[in-house]
Amino acid sequence: MIQAVGLTSNPRKALPPAVDDVSFEARAGRVTVLLGAPGAGKTTVLRLMLELQQGRGLTYFRGRPLHRIAHPSREVGVLLGDVPGHPSRTVRGHLRMLCAATGVPVRRADEVLEVVGLVSLRDERLGTLSRGMDRRLGLACALLADPHTLVLDAPADGLSSREIRWLHGMLRAHADQGGTVLTTTADPKEAARTADQVVTLKEGRLVADQAAADFARTRLRPRVAVRSPHAARLAALLTKEARTAHCSVEVVQEDGNRLSVYGSTCAHVGEAAFRHGILIHQLADETGDMGSGAVLTAAVGVVGAEAHVEASAMADCTESDADADTDDSFDNPAEAEAEAEAEAEAEIGAEAETEGTDTTLPTPVPSPSLPFPSPSFPSPRAADALSALPPPISVRSAPSPLRPLRYELRRAAGISTGFLTGAAVLVVSALTAVLLARVGHTPQARLLAAWPTQLPLPPAALGAGLLGALAFGDEFRHPALAADRGTVPRRLGMLTAKLVVAAFTALLLAFLTIGCNAEVLYLLYGREFAKVPGDWLALTASWFGLVVGCAWAGVLAAGVFRSTTAGLAAVLAVPVAVVPLVQAAAGNTSVRTAAGLSVRLREVLLVQWPFGGERYLSAAVRLVAQPVGWALALSLTTLLCAYLFTTLRSRVR
Repeated sequence: MIQAVGLTSNPRKALPPAVDDVSFEARAGRVTVLLGAPGAGKTTVLRLMLELQQGRGLTYFRGRPLHRIAHPSREVGVLLGDVPGHPSRTVRGHLRMLCAATGVPVRRADEVLEVVGLVSLRDERLGTLSRGMDRRLGLACALLADPHTLVLDAPADGLSSREIRWLHGMLRAHADQGGTVLTTTADPKEAARTADQVVTLKEGRLVADQAAADFARTRLRPRVAVRSPHAARLAALLTKEARTAHCSVEVVQEDGNRLSVYGSTCAHVGEAAFRHGILIHQLADETGDMGSGAVLTAAVGVVGAEAHVEASAMADCTESDADADTDDSFDNPAEAEAEAEAEAEAEIGAEAETEGTDTTLPTPVPSPSLPFPSPSFPSPRAADALSALPPPISVRSAPSPLRPLRYELRRAAGISTGFLTGAAVLVVSALTAVLLARVGHTPQARLLAAWPTQLPLPPAALGAGLLGALAFGDEFRHPALAADRGTVPRRLGMLTAKLVVAAFTALLLAFLTIGCNAEVLYLLYGREFAKVPGDWLALTASWFGLVVGCAWAGVLAAGVFRSTTAGLAAVLAVPVAVVPLVQAAAGNTSVRTAAGLSVRLREVLLVQWPFGGERYLSAAVRLVAQPVGWALALSLTTLLCAYLFTTLRSRVR
């Protein structure tokens, strides 16, 4: 169950808080709906509960706050707004990536896709999905780890009426299996049809916390919806007849030519209009909500007037548009009858296909203070179920992501950004090498690396730094892992996985760059420009170290500053700002060099280096002793310390 106590958002300047002291419970095995007009604070309440927004108050999920749960997605499935995924990623690729992050088998992605009816769209890009398809994908992400609790913000937005019935049936099935369901809506009729408990908000405050039967009895009333160009005349006529017959009838004139008649029937209103020659454009029975914008034109009978005052006092949401739920049977009886028969057949077929327990709401008990019966609502069980709930799974309890290396590989390979960046680096490097060879006066090592003296870094190093910055920058730009916590988890396992993948990508890019440049130079200018330098081992180590160091600097800087741009700026800062500082420090007369280090180590350890190991150690020392090597080492050390500091600070918070 969910226990929310004293939720209050932080006020902005002189404005009152968007949510002020909201407390309620959402019990297991029940569907709880937060009801309120747009701007009532429903989304803010959910964000406060999920610790996505700063404020006061406590929220317990089965007795524990969210930050005390080791694996939040195992406990809470969240749907807030659009799916936070990269628009170029496929639907199936996005779910498979999240499978690695939550530690579930990869087949789970296909299971939830079948549940939400997106199997045919599994290869579509996220950026091409419609609003309804995006909501389905968001529900699939929420169900992926088989959570006990579902927290969904307006899940029916963008869905068709058939999909809405299916959604309500799925939520009911989840609750019947012992789960907790908390959703939001602005439609009172939808809340009454689907919820067991309705929590009503108005202007950020709790107005009512009622069972669905009590809510339907006090908030929703049967009415006759009438549209006529002579609405005022018809209202006066119905009021006069009700007064003469001493009947409790209320006529509410709404915007335009629309009337809502409470306490009467379609037959009575239609006969009265026919007798007096009043043209009717619409006449239908509805279940309406007495919104605050309604204006009472007549209230006959003491009991009826008291009922209207009670309903108006408790109404805190604007009246939902009921045109989609009504038919113009007065204008075209044949068409209306055909539509009714088709709808009845669809309802019967859907009810036969739906599997699960009965989800019919309890029959509302008529109130003695009301002169009309309480409305009855269709069962959500009549929904056309697309599929049953996915089978339960076993998820290991561990910090997310559970399989960071697999997650990072799927994240990097799931979009074309890395491949396009690598191709662009190879093309630019080849063109630069050709231009440098044509101009001449360029050392062989710089020629093969396509590194002009005027540039601080070669294209391959810049490309590796960009790919490293994207590794963490995309996590904050498209926070697929942050739906339940709001921030990308700063785990050392994730950092290690990103560093490993970035290093492998950088080494591959560096190798391909040298190979492509040498091949292009050989084709255009012959073997002289493509020959291998004599000190190729030291140069290769320096080249690989430079590219990998730039990639790691991009990863760490983007993780610290939460931006791809900041990661690339940190890479450029190494040759532009840090190298001059290192050169200035190395040029100081008080600085001593570590010459002969390998020899002294062998003398101290009294061990002969096998296979000429002192030569390789000396090469490594000379590599690090270079200004660029010192600058990269200093930058990486600083960024790593900053990353560890921010990680510890977030855990303390």
